[in-house]
Amino acid sequence: MKKKLVLVGNGMAGVNCIEQLLKLAPNLYDITIIGSEPHPNYNRILLSSVLAGDADMKDIVINEWSWYEENRLTLHAGRTVTSIDSDRKQIGIDNGLKLPYDELIIATGSNAFILPVPGADKPGVIAFRDIKDCETMMETAKKFRKAVVIGGGLLGLEAARGLLNLNMEVTVVHKHSYIMERQLDLTASTMLRSELEQQGMKFLLNKNTERIYGKKRVSGLRFTDGTEEEADLIVMAVGIRPNVALAHQAGIAINQGIVVNDFLETNLPNVYAVGECVEHRGVGYGLVAPLYEQGAVIAKRLAGLETDGYHGSVVSTKLKVSGVDVFSAGVYNDRPGTRSVRVQDDFGGVYKKVVINGGKVIGAVLFGDISDSSSLFKMIRTGEDVAGREKEVLLGSSGGGARKSGAALAAEMPDDEIVCGCNGVSKGAIVNAVNEKGCSSVNEIKACTKAGGSCGGCKPLVGDVLTYVLGADGVKTVKEGICGCTTLGRDEVVEAIKNMHLTTSKEVMNVLGWSNTEGCSKCRPALNYYLGMLWPDEHEDERESRFVNERNHANIQKDGTYSVVPRMYGGVTTPADLQKIANVALKYEVPLVKMTGGQRIDLLGVKKEDLPKMWADLDMPSGYAYGKTLRTVKTCVGETFCRFGTQDAMGMGIKMEKKFERLATPAKFKMAVSGCPRNCAEATIKDFGVVAIDGGWELHISGNGGTKLRGSDLLTKVKTEDEVMEWCGAFIQYYRETGKYNERTSEWLERIGLDTVKDALKKQEDRLAFVSRVEHSLSLTKDPWKEIIEQDELKKTFSPMSEDISVSAR
Repeated sequence: MKKKLVLVGNGMAGVNCIEQLLKLAPNLYDITIIGSEPHPNYNRILLSSVLAGDADMKDIVINEWSWYEENRLTLHAGRTVTSIDSDRKQIGIDNGLKLPYDELIIATGSNAFILPVPGADKPGVIAFRDIKDCETMMETAKKFRKAVVIGGGLLGLEAARGLLNLNMEVTVVHKHSYIMERQLDLTASTMLRSELEQQGMKFLLNKNTERIYGKKRVSGLRFTDGTEEEADLIVMAVGIRPNVALAHQAGIAINQGIVVNDFLETNLPNVYAVGECVEHRGVGYGLVAPLYEQGAVIAKRLAGLETDGYHGSVVSTKLKVSGVDVFSAGVYNDRPGTRSVRVQDDFGGVYKKVVINGGKVIGAVLFGDISDSSSLFKMIRTGEDVAGREKEVLLGSSGGGARKSGAALAAEMPDDEIVCGCNGVSKGAIVNAVNEKGCSSVNEIKACTKAGGSCGGCKPLVGDVLTYVLGADGVKTVKEGICGCTTLGRDEVVEAIKNMHLTTSKEVMNVLGWSNTEGCSKCRPALNYYLGMLWPDEHEDERESRFVNERNHANIQKDGTYSVVPRMYGGVTTPADLQKIANVALKYEVPLVKMTGGQRIDLLGVKKEDLPKMWADLDMPSGYAYGKTLRTVKTCVGETFCRFGTQDAMGMGIKMEKKFERLATPAKFKMAVSGCPRNCAEATIKDFGVVAIDGGWELHISGNGGTKLRGSDLLTKVKTEDEVMEWCGAFIQYYRETGKYNERTSEWLERIGLDTVKDALKKQEDRLAFVSRVEHSLSLTKDPWKEIIEQDELKKTFSPMSEDISVSAR
């Protein structure tokens, strides 16, 4: 029987430790992870990219939901560990669950520090620490204009840059005389401030906050010098504190952080700690590379392998702040006894400084050009003697010889030196990927090791390591494909599937030369969709390539239960169906019954084992609240009851929903029908919206009422219901055939252009061809639950994988 390993914390440090353990001993432990956020493991470093609009949540996910299932990890997402009982060797979770452990890893991270000033608890005052904070800032930016960020360090500047991108006026308040004083010297800081001011940021330096004021929500803040600054939103980015509350309650030794030895063991047996919550030899680390080094020690220890332990880290900071590259390491401010070599180009925006003491490089700061960062950091780490050639460190050989190339510098790097700080990938790991897996491009290295897969700042160094191993002629320069497994884009893959008549994902991967012959969680669902769209008669749906919610035909919730949504055509139901739903809710003790925004009833809190029987008892079509397909058709009552209605909105909506239900689409697809221009059904923020007008209908496309709000575009006006159905079917099929997998119609339209869509659909003969193809695909669909019950595949469908992995479905 496997030992039970429990990880408290679903963040970067803890999950990376599990990743390393799975590589060393994949079958040794039964692993459970508890994470307080309702998300999979994501890259917190890239939150600023989400806030700035450069990335979505899916772009910063490190391990998707499918990764937990594939590795048979049980994840309790959105749950908090409330207790550790070291005598019984079990933990308690906030839902009352008790879990035993043989080995326990605490990776509770850190909490944002909130200044203890009056008014800090007012609405409109937040930290910048997680996805929820990003969402709050994005929502606030829709209603308010004036933002103040307290803290001129890296986190504060990233928050400020994101808020600028959200069209807010942003002022950065900092208690020091210059920004980023922990990473930059005065010269570099001044250059950075000048650049940020040109981008629109304002700065108030040497300011200490006395109180925050406002009535119902924040309206400003007052400083100790008596001055004030108005604010609709205040973001505090003034530091972090190790999250040690759980450890302290359990009797674990605490100082500033959880005290650990060189093997990351706490004072309790079989209990480890890793990450920002840890204090090792009196030092806590907030950068990724040291935390991954710690995790590697735990992984080896748990795998039963020899390890020298963790002896601390020499840290460096390599960043991109609002588009500007900066680097610092060691002692970069001048001190008595030190001397410096400086290069400064105000016109080119470049500044380099190396601090030398006793013939050794002890620190460096770079601004604008960080190409020397790796070689300088190596000198700092190794204590290389540069006496007599101090100028060559930055200026090259005085004898006119060329400075060392990137590949030459990569050759001198030790194998354990971290190349990708975001993902903790060493030079040795990259060299192994080249020698053992045949990687010969930066993209292939990213697919194999994740190096360069986050902020991308390390890609030049990854290229240098590749050049060192393979030589310049051996490195391939390739473009990005639909995922890291291939260099082929969506159109190339679809064209190859058509031309070569490929009918399975395995065929596609083999024929088109996937670097990962098993594919990944990004390409497998995409291929399954493209194949089904192109060959509906021949391609057998690959259920193993679908996300968990689609396989279980219900949305998993953060507590591990499921949400069941029967279909209600056009939002219209009957007393008989309502009674049926009520009886099922009572029979299965459903804890919450809620009306959805799509005019349907949601049964929340359903146990996984009850899903097959519940669907059989309901005997109603699935509402596909989890699928990349038609979700809902929202309607108003139209002319049937409303005195303003000009057409039968409910009838039109029901007709559309019954026609196109169960049809697979690149992403979720929502429709609505409004019975008059008052637009009560919100048709102009749907993928396909129909608005009744006198004597006909307006057809609107590619609206989105979600995170990326987009008003729809008018496609055309028609007179009859048959014309509505014809245009609707043609539009959906054109989107199916040209959209990228997971691309909403709002993104798709901005990519291909409204005129392209109009041109494709303007001729009736072309529309009818699209309609013919979509009707053929529809003729092959079945309600998934009836099919499962008929084939008696319940046990196969509900395999006891992970009970608690979830997928974003709304």
